[in-house]
Amino acid sequence: MTVSRTVCLGFLAVILTGAVGLTLPVSIAAGTGYDLPRLFHIALFSSTSAVCVTGLSVVDVGKHFTVFGQVILALLAQIGGLGYMTATTVLLLVLRRRLNLRDKIAIQQSLDGSGLSGLPALVKSIIATTLVFEVLGALFMFPTFADASMLPKDVNLLPTFIQQGAYTPLKALWLSIFYSVSAFNNAGFGLFADNVMSYVTSVPVSLTISFLIIFGGIGYQFIMEAFLAVRSSLEGSQHRRIFSLNFKLVLSTTLFLLVVGTIGFLMTESGNPATLGPLGAGDRVLAAFFQSVTPRTAGFNTIDIGKMSVTGLVITIALMFIGASPGGTGGGIKTTTFSVLASCTGAVLRGKEDVLCFKRQIPIALILKAVAVALGSAIVVIVSTICLTLTDPSQNFLGLLYEAVSAFATVGLSAIGTANLSLPGQMILIPTMYIGRVGVLLLMGALLGDPNPTFVKYPEENLLVG
Repeated sequence: MTVSRTVCLGFLAVILTGAVGLTLPVSIAAGTGYDLPRLFHIALFSSTSAVCVTGLSVVDVGKHFTVFGQVILALLAQIGGLGYMTATTVLLLVLRRRLNLRDKIAIQQSLDGSGLSGLPALVKSIIATTLVFEVLGALFMFPTFADASMLPKDVNLLPTFIQQGAYTPLKALWLSIFYSVSAFNNAGFGLFADNVMSYVTSVPVSLTISFLIIFGGIGYQFIMEAFLAVRSSLEGSQHRRIFSLNFKLVLSTTLFLLVVGTIGFLMTESGNPATLGPLGAGDRVLAAFFQSVTPRTAGFNTIDIGKMSVTGLVITIALMFIGASPGGTGGGIKTTTFSVLASCTGAVLRGKEDVLCFKRQIPIALILKAVAVALGSAIVVIVSTICLTLTDPSQNFLGLLYEAVSAFATVGLSAIGTANLSLPGQMILIPTMYIGRVGVLLLMGALLGDPNPTFVKYPEENLLVG
C-alpha cells in the first residue's frame, strides 16, 4: 500500500461514503419523484463532484437536497479541498492519536513537504488558514444575503429551505457559510438555480467569491510566504526577504491569467446582449473579472455560460485547462506547469539548452514532470470528449469538449447543462472528475506502483522533432 494508493483509495472511500449519506431520506427533499437507483446515481455524481471540488451537478442542489444534505455537500467539499491526507491527519489529531512514520511520510508527500518534522503543526496551520478565510468570506457576504430585496426575484430560484418558511438571518448565515466554503475550496456549488447570476452587479458577493477562489487555489505555501513577508515588513526587519521561485511563478502567472482573461472577456462578450452587453461599464468590468477568476477551477458564474460567444468559450476552456496553483484547492495542469512549459518553448526559440525562470535553472526532472502532466491531462480530456461524443452525439462538440475540460480541471462550469447529458455521459464525467482531483501522475503511480531506479545508460541518437 503505497502513498499514492492510499490517497487514491482514500478519495474513493470518501466519495462512496458521501454518496450513501446523500442517498438517505433525510438528505433528499420531499417530492423529488426519483426511484432509488436514480437517487443513488445523483448522490454518487454529487459526492464525486463535491470531493473532487468540481461543482458539476445533475440536479438543482438547492431544491433536491435538504439542509442536512447541503451540510454533507459542504463537508465533502471541505475534505476535498483540504486533501484526503490533510483531512485524515486532522481526524487523527482530534482523536489524539500519535502519527507514526508511515503517516508522516504520506502527509509529507501529499503536501510536497521537504521534511518530516513539524508536520502536525503544519496541518494545524493549514486548517487555521482555511477557517480564517472562510469565516471572513461568510462575514463579507452575510449583509448582502441578509437583504431579502437582493435575493433572486423568481421564487423558483430560492433554495428549498428558504421556500419552506420566512426568510431569516439564520438562513442568510447558512447561505453565507455555504458559499464561502464552496468558493474557498473551489467547489463551485451554489444553492440558487442560477448559481450567482442574480448577483452579477453585487460588488460584495462578486469580489468576495473571487478572492476566496484566488486564495483557495493559489496554495498554502504562497499564502504563508506572503504572510511572513508582510509581517517582516510591519516589524521593520532590515533583512531583505528572498521569495521562492514557486512564489514568483505562481504570482506572475496568476496575475497574467487574470489580466488576460478579463481583457479577453471584455473584448469578446461586451457586444453580446445575452452576457455582458446589457451591463454598465463598471458592472461589465466586474463581471469580466469574475469570469476570468472562476474558470480557474471554481465553477461559479454571474453570466449565462451557455449564451457566451464561441471565442469566449474557447478562452474559458484554456483558462480551465491551466487551472490553479500547486498546493491549492483547484485542479488543472497548474500555473507552474504552464510557466515551465512556456519557459521551455522560449528557451528553444532562443536556441538555448537551459530553461531559466527568474534567473533560476529548472531541473530536467521537473521539466519531464511538467511534460508528463500536460500530456497526460490532454489525453484524459481527449478520451473523455470522444466518449461523450459517442454517448451524446446530438450535443454540440464544443459544449462536450467544454464539459470534459470542466470535469477534468475540477471547474464545474457547463455550457450545455450537465443534467442534459445522457446517463452514460454523466457516468463518464465521474471518473474524469476523479482523475482530475487526484492527479494523472498520482493515479498512474497507484496503478503501476512506485518507479524502480535504473543505473543502465543507453546510447543517444537524434531524430526529427517538430
